[in-house]
Amino acid sequence: MQAPVAPKPRLDFLSAKPPPNYVAGLGRGATGFTTRSDIGPARAAPNLPDSSNGGAIGAPPPQSGVGRGRGKGREDEAGGPESGDEADEEKGYDENQTFDEFEGNDGGLLGSAQYDDDDKEADAVWKGIDDRMDSRRKDRREARLKQENAEYRALNPTVREQFSDAKRKLHTMTYEEWDNIPEAADLRLRKKVRRFESFDPVPDTLLEKAVQEQKHAAAVDPRSRAVGGTETPWAQTPVTDLTAVGEGRGTVLSLKLDRLSDSVTGQTVVDPKGYLTDLQSMKINSDAEISDIKKARLLLKSVIQTNPKHPPGWIAAARLEEVAGKIQAARKLMQEGCEECPKSEDVWLEACRLSSPDEAKGVVARGVKKIPNSVKLWMLAAKLEQDVGNKCRVLQKGLEKIQDSIRLWKALVELSNEEDARLYLQRAVECCPLHVELWLALARLETYDNAKKVLNKARLKLTKEPAIWITAAKLEEANGNTGMVGKIIERGIRSLQKEGLDIDREVWMKEAEAAERAGSVLTCQAIIQNIIGVGVEEEDRKRTWVADAEECQKRGSIETARAIYAHAVTVFLTKKSIWLKAAQLEKSHGTGESLDSLLRKAVTYMPQAEVLWLMGAKEKWLAGDVPAARAILQEAYASIPNSEDIWLAAFKLEFENHEQERARMLLSKARERGGSERVWMKSAIVERELGNASEERKFLEEGLKLFPSFFKLWLMLGQLDDRLGNLEQAKQAYETGIKHCPSSIPLWLSLASLEEKMNGLSKARAVLTMGRKRNPRNPELWLAAVRAESRNGNKKESEILIAKALQECPESGILWATSIEMVLRPQRKIKSADALKRCNNDPHVIAVVAKMFWHDRKVDKARSWMNRAVTLAPDIGDFWAVYYKFELQHGTEDTQRDVLKRCVAAEPKHGERWQAISKAVENSHLPVEAILKKAVVVLGKAENAAESGKN
Repeated sequence: MQAPVAPKPRLDFLSAKPPPNYVAGLGRGATGFTTRSDIGPARAAPNLPDSSNGGAIGAPPPQSGVGRGRGKGREDEAGGPESGDEADEEKGYDENQTFDEFEGNDGGLLGSAQYDDDDKEADAVWKGIDDRMDSRRKDRREARLKQENAEYRALNPTVREQFSDAKRKLHTMTYEEWDNIPEAADLRLRKKVRRFESFDPVPDTLLEKAVQEQKHAAAVDPRSRAVGGTETPWAQTPVTDLTAVGEGRGTVLSLKLDRLSDSVTGQTVVDPKGYLTDLQSMKINSDAEISDIKKARLLLKSVIQTNPKHPPGWIAAARLEEVAGKIQAARKLMQEGCEECPKSEDVWLEACRLSSPDEAKGVVARGVKKIPNSVKLWMLAAKLEQDVGNKCRVLQKGLEKIQDSIRLWKALVELSNEEDARLYLQRAVECCPLHVELWLALARLETYDNAKKVLNKARLKLTKEPAIWITAAKLEEANGNTGMVGKIIERGIRSLQKEGLDIDREVWMKEAEAAERAGSVLTCQAIIQNIIGVGVEEEDRKRTWVADAEECQKRGSIETARAIYAHAVTVFLTKKSIWLKAAQLEKSHGTGESLDSLLRKAVTYMPQAEVLWLMGAKEKWLAGDVPAARAILQEAYASIPNSEDIWLAAFKLEFENHEQERARMLLSKARERGGSERVWMKSAIVERELGNASEERKFLEEGLKLFPSFFKLWLMLGQLDDRLGNLEQAKQAYETGIKHCPSSIPLWLSLASLEEKMNGLSKARAVLTMGRKRNPRNPELWLAAVRAESRNGNKKESEILIAKALQECPESGILWATSIEMVLRPQRKIKSADALKRCNNDPHVIAVVAKMFWHDRKVDKARSWMNRAVTLAPDIGDFWAVYYKFELQHGTEDTQRDVLKRCVAAEPKHGERWQAISKAVENSHLPVEAILKKAVVVLGKAENAAESGKN
């Protein structure tokens, strides 16, 4: 067998040296190429070395790479640095490569450039351009997003939105319907597997143990007795009876409480009933608080040891112990403090406060011995005494030491009777002559003659004190010397001005109000008369005085306000406004005689003021003195012969007192003198009252020839034909009146009502539509249209009309009120909230909200809102009718009487139902009280009819 041939050794081409000019792959057509890594990044060339360093020009710097991808040459075969490629491989990156977050390792041509201010400014300009372009597209983008969201929500509503309408109707359900709703059942498993319940019997050993636990041993165990009681048989230990233990603890506690009782005074120191409460209310200090108290105690101890004559240190240390609950330690500290600081008033006061009541007397006695001039210690000593006589003796001793103490003198006078107080005050003014309070108190206790002497002495001692002069004036007024009051105040002001005292007008006016409250009216008037013009410019006198009078009236100082007006009318004799304000004050707070006297004086200086004559006549008429009212009007006619207001006032006086012939005669004379349209209207009213239709038509037609633009004459003519049954003539009168007065809303409403009566709803609807075109944004026309549709059963049309009306008149309270009444009762609350947002203080809305509270049995809220409605609109009688009906149902006799009185005082003239009742022929002479009661009856009938209509 041939031996195996050994394999030839393979040549190591990879480690062999290539032949010269060898290019790999050239024989097979492959050519070499150069990559970016071979030539390096596009960056600035490194700085050339300075020739001064000794290097050749163009030579690489020391320890710098030869080129990217070429590596560094080995300096030493053994220990030289490694090549650049190997170092980069170890580091994982190339140090000479520039990295950019956006471009990566290739930083670009400007990768190594610096970011300067110009670049920053350019970036800011481009950013501003981008923001501007974005803001131009922002509105369109947000609108598009909003529209997309709305479409998405419309297509994909939430469960809450799907059931919102059903949830609103839940409050209409009754309690029975709620109870009839079945409970939600678990329908996941129709047949539940009933769990097997097993009961194990209780073992006898457990029952036996329970019996033994409830047993109570009545005798000692024999086995235990055999060994002298020192051994207890095993397993025979009786269980402790917890009930008996609790009873024993209660007995012990009661014995402790009885032991704590004070048998001397008969009062217990510890309240047995409140013992546990006191224990719960005790403050248990935490560890931190205890540590703070210890630190503070050490600090204060150092203070009082280093400076024992420092009173605040002793006081602070005692109060610290008091806070810590160690009252005895606090008392001991204060005792030491009194010894160290015997002249400190605060230390003695603190010691008295910490001491018990019995010990406090001794402490304060030692204190006043050490500091006899301490007023506080003497006052405290008097306070600690229980008997009044002892208090007085203590204060007397104090005054022996401190004769000029005002506090001690005042305290002594307050505790003494009148005779002793007078004696004490005589001594007090000798010791304290510069205190005006003592002089005034002495003057009040003296007789008239002695009081004058006292005040004269006080005036000599206190030359700049105005209270002395005011008290002297009050003294003269109280004793009937009214003539001296004004002289004293005038003399006092002059004397004070000579002494250089500045007369403060506001201070003196407050003194006048104080004098009024004290009952010294003449003193008040004298003060006002002498100081009202001080410091007021001549052109500001009227405005300032009227403002002062109004402020005094608001504060209830009626006499002061009356005095201001009395002085003002003497200065401004021909100012009608001041006379009227003074007359209003007398009307509200004065008597009939004072008002009549004021008005007489006013017309004397201003005979051409019609309103003053008319006010005087009206007050006489309201007082029931008709002849006096006639006399005043005759005097007024003599002063102002061509005044139509006086003619009409005289007519009203005769007409209201059923003197029809006198009234006709006065109106005839007024027509002859060329009266205005009001005279012709009143003439027609008189004839209507008397039932003379022909005369009434005659006056109306004559008046319309003279005054064709006076809509009330056209309205009365149409109403006359309507009463007589001449509907066509009434329609013609209304239409003619509308041509002359197209903006008269009552004419449009009357024509629409007549058309509805004659030709039905369609004609009335056309009239109201035409009226709304002629008078846009008029809520009364819209309301008439809504009510016309409702009367004819067109509920849907009325709802559409009220919605359009609220769009055109969004702030109309009467439309909002009608809208609230039209909706269902559950929706009225939401509707009323919207109405209050639109027109918060509108009386119609407030009245409707009051009715809602009334129907919900919320009596107090309903009364409050109704009161608010009649306060905002006292001239609307319908609100008074609702308010009075409410009080008849839920109020008392006092509240009903109050509402009736306020309504009579307000004299309402307007209101839909109120005017229909008051302007009826049969009710022309009824008083306000009777009209109010009739309005209540009509209101009740209307509500009953509305309820029956709903049912």
